[in-house]
Amino acid sequence: MKRFKSAGQAQRFLSVYDQVANLVRLPANSIAADRRQSRARAFAAWAEVTGVAVGF
Repeated sequence: MKRFKSAGQAQRFLSVYDQVANLVRLPANSIAADRRQSRARAFAAWAEVTGVAVGF
């Protein structure tokens, strides 16, 4: 609970972070090209959900 003011604040952050981290977390033994493609798809999905324009 470091740097959180309350257990509720930590829980709110972690519940959102866990869902977002699943988009970006990749296996360690994957090929670099696959990792780049997966990361691009994750950022595109994030941009679609948040309404932010993709800058790359």
